[in-house]
Formats: sequence, C-alpha cells, structure tokens
Amino acid sequence: MEIKARIGILGSGKGSNMFALAEACHQGVIRAEIAQVVSDVENAGILDRAKDFDIPATYLSPGAFRTKLDEDAELNYIRLFREAKVDWIVLAGFMRILKGDFLKAFPNRVINIHPSLLPSFPGLEAWKQALEYGVKYTGCTVHFVDQGIDTGAIILQETVPVMDDDTPQRLHARIQDAEHHLYPAAVGLAVEGRLEVRGRLCSKAAI
Repeated sequence: MEIKARIGILGSGKGSNMFALAEACHQGVIRAEIAQVVSDVENAGILDRAKDFDIPATYLSPGAFRTKLDEDAELNYIRLFREAKVDWIVLAGFMRILKGDFLKAFPNRVINIHPSLLPSFPGLEAWKQALEYGVKYTGCTVHFVDQGIDTGAIILQETVPVMDDDTPQRLHARIQDAEHHLYPAAVGLAVEGRLEVRGRLCSKAAI
C-alpha cells in the first residue's frame, strides 16, 4: 500500500485553493492526503469546505497581533500539526506572516501561493497593485515560505493577461482560476520529492 504524504493547510478565507488541492488529492493528481485544516478565523469558509471532504478542520486563536501569530499561538499551531503528523504545510489564503519557530518546525516544508509574478507586487492585494502600475501581464506564483514577505524560492509561475477594461474583481477572478490548477501541480512536485532548493533557487529534480 502506498504511503502518502500528509498535508496540513492554513487558511483564513473561503477556501477555494483548499478545495482545488483536496480535489487533486482525491483524483490522485497529488499523491498525498490532507490531514488537517486550520484557520485563524473562527467562521472561515475554509473550515466548512474541509468538513465537506471529511478533513479535520479546526479554528485556533491567532493571539494578540493582527498580522502574525503571537508566540503562544504559534506553538499551538505547531503542536496541532505535529499531532496530525503532517509532512508539509500549505498556505491557502492565510493572511498572517509566519516566522521564527513555525518555519523552524517545518524547514523547507511550507508552501504559499501569491497572486502576482513575484518578485513583482509582493504583499496585500497584488492584483490591485498590478492594475495601478499598468502592467500588461500579471499572474500567480507558488513559492516556499521564508523569513521575508513573499521572498522564498519560486516553484512555479503562470501568467495572466491584464485587459484594458479590467476591474480589480475581474482580474482577481482570472488569477484565482490560474491558481486552482497551478497550486496542485506545484504541491504535487513537492510531495513527490521532485524539487531541488538551493537558497533562493528552486528547480525540478531529475527523476
């Protein structure tokens, strides 16, 4: 019997990327199972979507800070994921910065998706940044998480054209469509050990 990697997911919102990842696991596109979903928002839609797949889903208080986990909360998150025996942490719309102990607990095992072609437009509402700057193409990037803001080694990217009549909502929706197939592809490479990471550089390993 195949021993599958175990994925823990962190999310703060509706959970559309979690849904895409769960579907990919169910269909065998990703050779893994989602073992635990955790949210820092008590009524987040991602928790309900996880339950639809019979995935354990838990709200954990993020603590006192608005943009990151406080020290006690960080330890609680680490403890829950270790109890679930996860191999990988995948961020699906998680709106807090992870630093310190969390990244040390899962070294080179935390993956995020960002709605721009990094290193362009890091941070919040990247699709609005792209529109305001006037670029003709933007997209999405799957990357490893490090101590910086959207600075980790890039795994995969996909371009999305910016239309002359785009609104932030329309552009964001097209970027999300791209995310929903790019993210499973990138996570699949990671859990199968098909990536080589050397500092900021990440490449597909020879099989």
